[in-house]
Amino acid sequence: METKAQVLTIAGSDSGGGAGIQADLKTFQELGAFGCSVVTAVTAQNTLGVHGIYPMDRKAVKEQLDAIGTDFDIRALKTGMLFDAGIIEETAQGIKRYGWEQLVIDPVMIAKGGASLLQQEAVEAIKTMLVPLAAIITPNIPEAEVLSGIDIIDKASRRMAAEAILSLGAEAVIIKGGHSTDPDIAEDFYLDQQGTAILLRSERLQTEQTHGTGCTFSAALTAELGKGKPVEEALFTAKEFIQAALAHPLHIGHGHGPTHHAAYKESIEKEVVHLVRESSDLFSNGYGQRRY
Repeated sequence: METKAQVLTIAGSDSGGGAGIQADLKTFQELGAFGCSVVTAVTAQNTLGVHGIYPMDRKAVKEQLDAIGTDFDIRALKTGMLFDAGIIEETAQGIKRYGWEQLVIDPVMIAKGGASLLQQEAVEAIKTMLVPLAAIITPNIPEAEVLSGIDIIDKASRRMAAEAILSLGAEAVIIKGGHSTDPDIAEDFYLDQQGTAILLRSERLQTEQTHGTGCTFSAALTAELGKGKPVEEALFTAKEFIQAALAHPLHIGHGHGPTHHAAYKESIEKEVVHLVRESSDLFSNGYGQRRY
């Protein structure tokens, strides 16, 4: 009897349920994977902001990693909020100890409300300890700028930033386009060590119901990789999943409301995502559509 793919999230808890561990587990479930979790911090959080952060100590993180590693067959995993250098180091050691592959890093740094979720010295720890283990890292534009040291102002600088992040040792990077200035299109840029470049484009939705978008996208990618899907297909599904979650908002809370994790199953044929391999001309406009 074939068992469900077992996947893991190593991240913080969001008491509001829209991001972090809660968003990851909901996404895993919706995409048919069995989700395990390692909690790195507890946050007092809602759609209006982060009101308190209570990190776990290293021993608690290690024991959770060991509990998972000695009992579950983890096919893919993701990291989210890791908070400090000690937790990052413990996480990296656990990943290497159990030989876990297909690591997706969501380099969570700033919450929607502006609260810092990563101590400054932890940025260097992510770059040196964690990124070299990554199958793919999924920064938004501000996070990519921090990791690369490059201001992203156009497609050329975006590619330069991606190349700089790849030089840290990740197998692939996708710089998400949610923070770009394009009023109509949200375009994500994927680049890997082999030079394969992929653009994923979708309509930019005018909504404030965006809490947990980064967590949800990276969790969807993790679930699909854990199920054995090739990277291009996994990227496409993750993009469709988050597009559906944004297009059908729940309107919960009084601030940046959570995305709708169940919307993908309910509306998979209604959302349009364009995916193309980028041509040798960086500024090519030859976009096509691909469905699986």
